[in-house]
Formats: sequence, structure tokens, C-alpha cells
Amino acid sequence: MSTFYTMSAETIQGETLPMSEYEGKVVVVVNTASKCGFTPQYKGLQALYEEYGDQGLVVLGFPCNQFGQQEPENDAAIEEFCELNFGVTFPMFAKVEVNGDGAHPIFKWLKSEAPGILGSEGIKWNFTKFLINKKGEVVQRYAPKDKPEALKSQIQKLLAE
Repeated sequence: MSTFYTMSAETIQGETLPMSEYEGKVVVVVNTASKCGFTPQYKGLQALYEEYGDQGLVVLGFPCNQFGQQEPENDAAIEEFCELNFGVTFPMFAKVEVNGDGAHPIFKWLKSEAPGILGSEGIKWNFTKFLINKKGEVVQRYAPKDKPEALKSQIQKLLAE
């Protein structure tokens, strides 16, 4: 059976990175898009990473073009956009699908571990956030409209465990 730590993903620079790199850390996994109304959440995600990174938090961004074609660029352009416009320094990954047959295994696992409203596993939009504890278990799923700041108290609790 897959766990978060047995999976891997391709970084935005094209390298395969095992999620076991994040063992013992609190992790926020988020599907992102550069041309979305929620795109300013990059700033809040970066703020969380800066505030809690040295305490063991990591934010992982996964660009996705499945919602309104709001991430049409290639990985290099996405990386540049995130750095220039939002100062993103947290790990970003190659563009993925989060729904359907082509969904990345990490998102298949996240959705099965933390279904959405009424048990729906589908991700509804960009900037759906999943919070994972130090043991690699999904603790909570947050809706796109939930600002990154809304995760603070839960992050603090998980970091203290």
C-alpha cells in the first residue's frame, strides 16, 4: 500500500524527488495555477514556509492546468512567474493532473485519504490544500477559498507534536 513517503514526484527542474525527503516534517501539498483568482495565495503559502520552515514545515506546490486552463505555461515559465511575482522559494514540482485517469499518484492518494464535501474525492479547483503530519498522514483538506493563514493554528499544533 502506498504512503506519502513511498511516492515521488518530478521537480519543476525535472529531477525525481522522493517524498521520503520530507519524512518527519509537516507538509502542505497544494495544486497551483498562475492565472487564477486564488493565485495571490502564493504569497500566503510563502509566508507560512518562511515562518515555520525552520521548525519543520514544508510547502509543496504542484501546478495544474485542469481548471479553466489557468496554468498554460511550461514548467520553466511557471517557476519564473512564481519567483518573480511572489518570491516563492518552497519546492515546486512539474505540472501534474490532479483528477481523472492521468491524476498524479500523490493526488490520487491525497484524495482517497481526505475526501471532500459529501465524500467526493475530486478536486474542485486550484489551490486545494492538504495538510500532512510528521508521520505522513493526511490531517485535513482545505478548500481553495481557505487562505493559507487559515492553516496556521493546525500547523502550529502539528509542529508541536
